Amino acid sequence: MVDVVGVGLNATDTIIRIPHFPAFNSKVEFRSAEVLPGGQVASAMVACTKWGLDTRYVGKIGDDDAGQLQRREMQLAGVDAHWVVVPNCRSQTAFILVDEGSGERTILWKRDPRLELVPAEICRDWVLRSKLLHVDGHDCGAAAAAASWARGAGIPVLGDLDNVYPAVEALLQNVDYLIASRDFPGRMTGEPNLLNSLPEVARRFGCRVTAATLGADGVLAWDGLKFLYTPAFAVDSVDTTGAGDIFHAGFAYALIRGYRLPHALEFSCAAAALSCMAPGARGGIATLDQIDRLLQTGDRHPPAFSQEQLESLGAER
Repeated sequence: MVDVVGVGLNATDTIIRIPHFPAFNSKVEFRSAEVLPGGQVASAMVACTKWGLDTRYVGKIGDDDAGQLQRREMQLAGVDAHWVVVPNCRSQTAFILVDEGSGERTILWKRDPRLELVPAEICRDWVLRSKLLHVDGHDCGAAAAAASWARGAGIPVLGDLDNVYPAVEALLQNVDYLIASRDFPGRMTGEPNLLNSLPEVARRFGCRVTAATLGADGVLAWDGLKFLYTPAFAVDSVDTTGAGDIFHAGFAYALIRGYRLPHALEFSCAAAALSCMAPGARGGIATLDQIDRLLQTGDRHPPAFSQEQLESLGAER
């Protein structure tokens, strides 16, 4: 039995630091290049383990050096990892250009179609012997099957979605806590305004909470009755790679520890902010003490929404 099981993406990232983003048809000398493990769900499971949770991960890799890196790093982190290995196949890789001035990144990625995880490759007990399931949408068939098993067993499901993948609707029907990218709710509903699209996604699919991470603007959530907004923490950003992954890890940790939703959003924002202070998706996973210190004393970015605005709009629902 584990606290959290993750079914989803892993990737091996080459982090390339550059002084500025290159113009078309130009040359830029890069500062450094480093190969590091990443991936949405995989990184979230490593963070949860670091914070003292028992975790399990289910994912697919090739039989190359990148796949070996993933296996080795999961083992070192203490995650109970179950791998499906594809022979003669390259694992998912990404080249990530990180602007040295802002820490913002641009991702170039490649994934062999054979790396798609399918339901038959997941043991049902891996999901059912957990207290929380965390999924992304990259392999919607597998994620939807796992979420359906979890729903049937009364296990809550946390979803990290950033694109409208094929069959994503089947997945969303069993997601309790949807924390998506800024644009995802609008793509699902055709309504670009989050103040309209977040409640609509919740109404359409029955999610307990729908939220969107907004980068430097923090996170906006709808709990079915009202909006909750948390401004982002202001830190010296080195690399934003994986910040969303660590936000989801923070939210998973908060759910397991029984935090109320406002505290869960605050904790997740703090964990995500601190993750930006080191290179790579997992290089900046902070300790619980560091997260607590930022919660107590950290500065914030200017809020994107006022409390009065959110209360007024929530009352109209």
